[in-house]
Amino acid sequence: VSCVLCVGRVGGSWYKDKGAAANYLCMPMDPDWDEYKDGVSGPKGYVYGTEYEVFDAINDIGKKGFGNWDVPCAVCRTKGVSSTLMIPAKTNCGNSWTKEYSGYLMSGGARQIVATQYICVDKDLEKVPGSSANKNGALLYPVEARCGSLPCNPYVEGRELTCVVCSK
Repeated sequence: VSCVLCVGRVGGSWYKDKGAAANYLCMPMDPDWDEYKDGVSGPKGYVYGTEYEVFDAINDIGKKGFGNWDVPCAVCRTKGVSSTLMIPAKTNCGNSWTKEYSGYLMSGGARQIVATQYICVDKDLEKVPGSSANKNGALLYPVEARCGSLPCNPYVEGRELTCVVCSK
């Protein structure tokens, strides 16, 4: 097993949001930026840091003293098998990985009533000709960083997050 992203923080949606992304991400501690507009604005998806909710009184897993602590993460790969990986908050792959594309992290809106996933959308967005009728359905929004458990150094509150898709 080799380490792809060895130091990071677990990120995800706000625990009281009705919608947005349902999956967790391993957020690197050295994010890359592309085009962005600073400041929280309009309907978006968000990434917050993640905290343990393992308190002594409700502890069923034999761990003590973890309540409200931020959650670290690492992304690992088994050698000898092919892999495709989406890395949030990065624009390039690590050594010996092939960059398939880079773009922007997107998800459903945080105030929607449906859970979605964080996905990486190519920075050169494409559209279906003649399809701008606004019939809604599933919706994609850019995802912004939200500081707190996700540290505001190196992350920036309200800044749109990048992503890259890599293969090996």
